[in-house]
Amino acid sequence: MFSRCMAVLSSALIALSAGSACTKAEADGAQAGATPVAQAETAAPAEAQAQAGAAATTAPAAAADQAGTVYGAGVSQTESVAMATLLADPKAYEGKTVRVEGTVTDVCPKRGCWFEMAGEQPGQKMRFKVRDGEMVFPMDAKGKYALAEGVVAVQALSLEETRQYLEYQAREYGSTVDPASVTEPMTIVRLDGTGALVRDGK
Repeated sequence: MFSRCMAVLSSALIALSAGSACTKAEADGAQAGATPVAQAETAAPAEAQAQAGAAATTAPAAAADQAGTVYGAGVSQTESVAMATLLADPKAYEGKTVRVEGTVTDVCPKRGCWFEMAGEQPGQKMRFKVRDGEMVFPMDAKGKYALAEGVVAVQALSLEETRQYLEYQAREYGSTVDPASVTEPMTIVRLDGTGALVRDGK
């Protein structure tokens, strides 16, 4: 059971943004050597929902691949990198702009500054993260299909930083993994978002 939990954690694609309130909140949960996963810290969900209308536009339905609600710069790449491929060798994509897609499984409940997508394989997920207010993703994006574009970055955590990160997740988001039981460090792979397109289905 523990190994399966760690597999899920190590395959998560998580985005963070320096200088934002979300990033500061995560930084408080890990020591100076880490660049922990960004989460929202202060704003209420209602605020994020109110901002969402101004942050998104509706794409023309002419091109089937581009139909939906556009955030930020949208997506310009015509091909997606499979989530399994990216997570299997994240260093090969580090610093590169890629497009990834999947069903939205979670959205930041405080500032709407990130969303997670499910991969095709069990336990796979990726987090797409932007600076607070740059794009605001509504809670009703859950269950919809997202095309997400951004720059891949990889951050290896020490064992102590890993435990501190998991402790923060447990405290703030109700994670069920006990940080004290973790015996191996994890690597966080993040997607610094430039744009996304969210629609009802694939």
